Formats: sequence, structure tokens, C-alpha cells
Amino acid sequence: MKKLLFTALLICFFSSSVFAATIESVVDLPTRQSVMQRILVLEPDHPQAAAILFAGKHGGLQIGENGALAWGTDNFLVRTSKQFAEKGIFTILIDAPSDRQSKFLSSYLTGFRQTPEHVVDVKSVIAWVRQKQPKLPVWLIGTSRGTQSAAFVATELAGKPEGPDGLVLTSTILHDNNDRAVLDMPLERLTIPVLVVHHKSDGCVHCFYSMTKALMDKLVASRKKYLMTFDGGINQGDPCGAFAHHGFNGLDNDVVNGIVDWILEQGR
Repeated sequence: MKKLLFTALLICFFSSSVFAATIESVVDLPTRQSVMQRILVLEPDHPQAAAILFAGKHGGLQIGENGALAWGTDNFLVRTSKQFAEKGIFTILIDAPSDRQSKFLSSYLTGFRQTPEHVVDVKSVIAWVRQKQPKLPVWLIGTSRGTQSAAFVATELAGKPEGPDGLVLTSTILHDNNDRAVLDMPLERLTIPVLVVHHKSDGCVHCFYSMTKALMDKLVASRKKYLMTFDGGINQGDPCGAFAHHGFNGLDNDVVNGIVDWILEQGR
């Protein structure tokens, strides 16, 4: 009996290890003239869907050739990127493009997220993923300021074959005096599935939970939409920061599991 139990434990261990095995690589994609878009790719053995992750704030991860990040490791989507991969998601972290890397000449993705050039760059990443993994649906997932990238690209490519297959918005920018908020974008264009993930006690002035209803109401054409609400966790520091409720501090596993389960459910 003990031998059978030991054998069963070994099978479970090796099966889960194989599933969790992830190959990490850095890829530079040519996009616009003389511009390269660097991405960090986390490839599990048996991916079931693909997701391009957009970090918040200025979004300049400054990915090194060895995959090290100079910024953003605390960001919710960055710090959980390996968890997405471990759960079977072909995961891509997207950096600012090569012409936005100098902090003296530009501010990475600040002021760039809602531009035609950003759409071209992200479209190139989507195309690369589909070439690499032609059977996988490609999702865009943004958090905080990253939702302005993900939602803008999705609305600009709505109804086009080169657009994403789904969209996930976490800690969505719903009010913004400096740049167009997600709530003010033409979300009614979207027919793809849209998941909105928000903390009930998000204290960021751009992301009050009370405004999520208006966001959901604008997704009139989406064939599947859902508001996933979280509560609890740890709230520390800047209310718009990674360690506040805004960044789902203390809830990483629950939030990632919820997102992945919902994404995979849409493919069944």
C-alpha cells in the first residue's frame, strides 16, 4: 500500500512539474521603421491560451537581454506573470518600444498608449504570437495605466482579424484628467469577451469601484462580459500603487486563478 501511494505521489509530482515548466526568452520584433518592440516571453509546455500583459504607470519595463527587468517587478501583472505561465498561459510581458526607451527624450509609454504607433507595435506582437502559437486565442490583459493600452488597442482593432480574441481589464483607469480614461473610449465597438477585474476597496482616484457599473454598461456588443470583484487583502502605501488594494496586494493567487479560469472557460 505504501509503495502504491509513493508511486502515485511521484506521478502527481512529475505531472505537475511538466505542466509548470516554463521556457523564458527575450524577443525583439521589428515594428515601425527602425523601431524594435522587445517582449519577455514565458512559454509553458502545454499552453492553453496566450496573453499579452501591459504593466501600469509608465510601462517601461526596460527588459534586458537576459530577461532582467529594470522597473516594474512590483506591478501586479509583472510579479504574477510566472503564475500565469504556470497555469498554462503563453505569457508575454510587453515593454516600451525602442524609440521610447530614453527617459530623457520620452517617458516610455506615458503619452504613447493611445497612439497609432502603439497600435502598430502591439499588432506586431499579436501577429508574432499567432505565428508562434496558431491554435491559441490571444488576450490582452492590462492593469491600471496598462488598461489604457489594452482597451485602446482592442477598440482600434475591433472587428479586424489582426485584433485580440479577448480583453481583461484589472484596476481599470475610469477617470483621468490628463489622458482619456478607458470609460471614455468607444467600448461599444467590442464584440470580443471582456473581463473586468476590480477590488471593491480600490482607493485610487482614477479607479473607484463605484464607476465599474458605467464601464460594464458600455460593453453593449461584447458577446460575453463579466465583472469579477475582489475584497480583502493588504492595503499599504500609495492608494494607486502595487501594494495597495489597487494592486491586489495579498490576493495574487485568487486573482490570477480567477482570470485564468475565466479565459479558459471562453475557449470551451
